[in-house]
Amino acid sequence: MITCDSFLAADGVKIAWREIGHGRPLLLIHGFMSDADTNWIRYGHAAALADAGYRVIMPDLRAHGLSGKPHNPAHYPRDVLADDQFSLLAHLGVEDYDLGGYSLGGRTVSRMLTRGAAPARAVISGMGLEGLTNTAHRGVHFRHVFDNLGHHEKGSAAWMAEAFLKTTGGDPEALRHILETFTDTSAAQIAQWTLPVALVCGEQDNDNGSVADLAALLRRGKLVLVPGNHMSAVTKPELGQAFVEVLTGELW
Repeated sequence: MITCDSFLAADGVKIAWREIGHGRPLLLIHGFMSDADTNWIRYGHAAALADAGYRVIMPDLRAHGLSGKPHNPAHYPRDVLADDQFSLLAHLGVEDYDLGGYSLGGRTVSRMLTRGAAPARAVISGMGLEGLTNTAHRGVHFRHVFDNLGHHEKGSAAWMAEAFLKTTGGDPEALRHILETFTDTSAAQIAQWTLPVALVCGEQDNDNGSVADLAALLRRGKLVLVPGNHMSAVTKPELGQAFVEVLTGELW
């Protein structure tokens, strides 16, 4: 059974999260313009992880899903998404856990690791090296999306992003502020991570740069390719299966 609850972040913004399962805590962070339901629940990934023995904790990032969507820029300082996850873990009293994220969620995982998070294992999914080291590039793309809503060429990347925004009922003004929170993680910082980090990425996903280049930097990296591109990989059972395998299999 999936439950839902919320707490207030340090600046008073409501952060909602959903849970399924009763085993080892696993914090799973969704992607930009998505939410926990779309990223993890709808296509069965959360259920697969719960069946594998996890207590799956799935926050809705601020400006997303059931969480608060303030329009005041003061609520969007750099790295606030990582701050919120540290606050959620503290609120739940969780200290021994695993950590995973897709796209923006993977970027948030990188920020948490760089700032001292110590999960036993981490999974960064839907993310390549440039998406971590040069976040401004993706920021330019999404500003173009938000600044030209209703005017994108059908079939273009921007048109697809707008279509996804509509399916999730996103708030464009609040989401645009999220772009100001993006914080780069340098190659040197990535190379300092000492825990096992799995990279799970769609075979046709190049939206955030090269996942192979990211894997090459990791001291204890494991690369798993699954079917699909950045959007479609989330809809396929192989994504959840890959998460189960890297989180429950032998350490590398």
